[in-house]
Amino acid sequence: MSGAPAATCGELAFAGLARQADLLARGEVSAAELVQRSLDAIVATQGTLNAFRCVRGPTARQEAEQADRRLAAGERAPLLGVPVAIKDDVDIAGETTEFGCRGAFESKRTDSEAVRRLKAAGAVIVGKTTSPELGQWPITEGSAFGVTRNPWHPGHTPGGSSGGSAAAVAAGLVAGALGSDGLGSIRIPAAWTHLVGIKPQRGRISTWPDREAFNGLTCIGPLARTVADAALLLDAAAGNHAGDAHCPPSPGEAFADAAHREPRRLRIAVALKPPYTPFAPAPLHPTVREQVRRLADVLAGLGHVVEDAELPYGVFGVGVLPRSVAGVSAWARRLPEPAALDPRTRHNARVGWLLGGPVLRAARALEAPMRWQMSRVFTRFDVVLTPTTAQPPLPVGAIDRLSDWETDKLMIASCPYTWPWNVLGWPGVNVPAGLTDQGLPLGAQLLGPAGSELELISLAAALEDAERWHEHRPPNTVGHQTHAIEETPPDADRP
Repeated sequence: MSGAPAATCGELAFAGLARQADLLARGEVSAAELVQRSLDAIVATQGTLNAFRCVRGPTARQEAEQADRRLAAGERAPLLGVPVAIKDDVDIAGETTEFGCRGAFESKRTDSEAVRRLKAAGAVIVGKTTSPELGQWPITEGSAFGVTRNPWHPGHTPGGSSGGSAAAVAAGLVAGALGSDGLGSIRIPAAWTHLVGIKPQRGRISTWPDREAFNGLTCIGPLARTVADAALLLDAAAGNHAGDAHCPPSPGEAFADAAHREPRRLRIAVALKPPYTPFAPAPLHPTVREQVRRLADVLAGLGHVVEDAELPYGVFGVGVLPRSVAGVSAWARRLPEPAALDPRTRHNARVGWLLGGPVLRAARALEAPMRWQMSRVFTRFDVVLTPTTAQPPLPVGAIDRLSDWETDKLMIASCPYTWPWNVLGWPGVNVPAGLTDQGLPLGAQLLGPAGSELELISLAAALEDAERWHEHRPPNTVGHQTHAIEETPPDADRP
């Protein structure tokens, strides 16, 4: 792309994964140029957004040069030479996996299965993005790295726990990134940064070297600005390792293909009532309600049958807590300096240890009846539409100095809608639902039964065609930084 106009260079930030791959294949831009643009943008925004925990500068540049040689030789791969990012809970050889924690970590010797597949698709991983300690909170802040901020308004969080990945994509630092979703950690930050976030079917993307993550609650998935890009990234990362605990049947079609075909006429349930939360009421913000209702009207206008319904959540919460905190406990035992953890993390790890064994097994045994219970919804409907969160993005510092119980109450009140689908292991897609009067993004989730990613992706793509959400950009992007705030710089080899 030598000699290209400056405006064209700037547009690369929001060209998207598929478009960047096409430009590379046609020789209109080099991988070296595209990756360097991404690295420069990360550094330019780190003081404002603080989206990256570490940057693979020299290594990413070497991989980009290798990609250019492969492209020049006529080789093609879905993401050959395209820069992407990964959340700091998956391993990449040569880097540490700190997952929001402090300590002297050792570099990993091998790639996780998801990273191996991304590399096989040709992607250049430019860095690892920030996450709160062990992914516990719907904010991305912590003593290990500072505060990650929302490109739509730096006074607010991008959400969590995949907040660094969401901020990076929303601001145009990369066109796509992997996150992970244990109780909503892809869908919540996608909602609060105006992105598409896919929590796929459990096991769709391998969690190896872990047989499963957080006792089956956590799935790895993509964040992108468009449905087609999210589907393309899902295709690249999807697949199993021989040691995986969960290996769902093949969908039989590329997810990217589903993003380019019309959905069939669907029966869609609109469910605004959150799961039962007796100890932390979760009132639905009026603007969230209004925007989800608006999307329901859009779907009806596209020819789908849309009706109000209540989901039979029942006692889902009984099964989620032991699985979640036992996962925290298991991760904490791996850490080099567990004493450096936030007191709330140490508390959750202790509770997780106490709830292990028989209690954890009983919690997991509840999954089968819960699936049967929720499957009744899908005898009447094909897809469920709910809010992704009950509230707009939380302000930065919202959980500072709160007790364990106060933190949990705030989390439940803000984000009560996502976690049941983690218990079930079924797929869900966050789609942008609009903005508040203050310009803060909101989201809605499309939820389906087991293995329904293709249907959800096709429906989300049709909604995107009507809504055109990818045409809107946040004010805090490359070349347009405001409210600059000094933060801890990313580790390792800064570009």
